[in-house]
Amino acid sequence: MPARGLAGRAACGQGVKRVLRPAVATALALLIGGVGCGDDEGGSARSPDVTGGTVDRSAREGRLQTRPADRRPSAEKAGLQELSLGSGGEGLLYVPAGYSPARPAPLVVVLHGAGSDARGGLAALRELADDAGLMLLAPKSRGRTWDVILDGFGPDVAALDALLAQVFKRYAVDLERIALGGFSDGASYALSLGLSNGDLFTHLIAFSPGFMAPAAKRGRPSIYVSHGVGDKVLPIESCSRRLVPALRRGGYRVDYREFAGGHTVPGPVARAAVKWLRRGQDRQ
Repeated sequence: MPARGLAGRAACGQGVKRVLRPAVATALALLIGGVGCGDDEGGSARSPDVTGGTVDRSAREGRLQTRPADRRPSAEKAGLQELSLGSGGEGLLYVPAGYSPARPAPLVVVLHGAGSDARGGLAALRELADDAGLMLLAPKSRGRTWDVILDGFGPDVAALDALLAQVFKRYAVDLERIALGGFSDGASYALSLGLSNGDLFTHLIAFSPGFMAPAAKRGRPSIYVSHGVGDKVLPIESCSRRLVPALRRGGYRVDYREFAGGHTVPGPVARAAVKWLRRGQDRQ
């Protein structure tokens, strides 16, 4: 991704209000006390889909409707696959080597940073997926970054819902380990959308987040946050060192890791996140 994403330019330099639309700002102020790398203000409009249509109310409210299938799916194909919603390139799915429908796999939805794409979303965890048995779903944002940062929840929520429907229909997923994660803008979006859908996501992974703006809080997902003490894009002092205490005050369990470095996901940090996600899995 570019050295400085949209959330980085606004949240840590000029205030989130220059990027976030009013409804998001209102949610941020009411639900987390304005916690992020800046301050906010408020209002909102119906979010247009990039295809020229409109998204439904649940997507505009940041709600995912798709749930895992009641029956056990039978697909067995492993490796990297492209998922399409019609126009192509909307997402990538990586199914680990050795996957079997008889042993449901943990699923991690991985969200890229501003200006990146689905392959960028896969980058931090792709090399770990086979050994850990992780299934990775990497959507591509419909705009230059995620919808809540540009114009409020809407088209990206609807697209992710449709991609999850494809995965749940075809593959057996470990219901105790359905995670939403991301880096930079993707981390901010993972916290925002994940806290709004904690009745689906059991775990949230935020590598160097800038803010969180849930539409509403549901469920109690476990949360992993990492941040470099030398981050110049999203400075740790005004970002994760504010976000993590706010999450803990809200009753969430947070595993928080600081590391020597900048705006990146070091290998040891990624491996620690995977170990955290898989904790207890082998005893099942």
